[in-house]
Amino acid sequence: MSGAFVVLEGPEGGGKTSQARALAAALTEAGYPTVLTREPGGTQLGSAIRDITLPISSVSISARSEVLLYCASRAQLMEAVVRPALAQGHIVVSDRFGYSTIAYQGHGRGLDVDSVSGVVRFATGGLEPDLSILLDLTPEAGLDRKRGLMLAGNADEWNRFEEEEFAFHSRVRKGYLEMARNAPAGSWVVLDASLPFEALQAKIMEVVSAMLEHKRVLRQTV
Repeated sequence: MSGAFVVLEGPEGGGKTSQARALAAALTEAGYPTVLTREPGGTQLGSAIRDITLPISSVSISARSEVLLYCASRAQLMEAVVRPALAQGHIVVSDRFGYSTIAYQGHGRGLDVDSVSGVVRFATGGLEPDLSILLDLTPEAGLDRKRGLMLAGNADEWNRFEEEEFAFHSRVRKGYLEMARNAPAGSWVVLDASLPFEALQAKIMEVVSAMLEHKRVLRQTV
């Protein structure tokens, strides 16, 4: 029995982390064995890479180094978490995937997108999500939302990517939308991340439920 791989993607401030948690909880409550993970992270190696690459510090990291570090984290996650869970028939919900590297380092940093995509494919062994959900938001709205959450004490500190100029974030968003347009029919869904949390949560559950029904992924029986 094979499971299903669901990825939440998008620019800063789109609510991916909170929505991924809510989705995993809803799927578990509905009877689906579900694994929640994130990139970078999800493994001891991935967490160490996250601690190196995200905080604002004096450590300089080149764009190519970012690609290789994130893909090292990704390769470990695929082998240690994602593939084993899918093989057991579980649903894997991931807060980001390889598309983030293509959007941020390819489109955002200006690296050759085909080259970056090739490194991502190597890291994942060609594994593709069954459904990628793009939580789309303008850079202005996303960063304003993050500032508000930080002031309220409900978000982590500003990271290296959030401090980038608006032009960078605009390129990242454009890259995401381009990937969604060019993806095979049904493999990507673009949702308006400016919707209220509960409304967006309901839309996410709706599209995921439709995918699971199409794949005939089974609920756990007691």
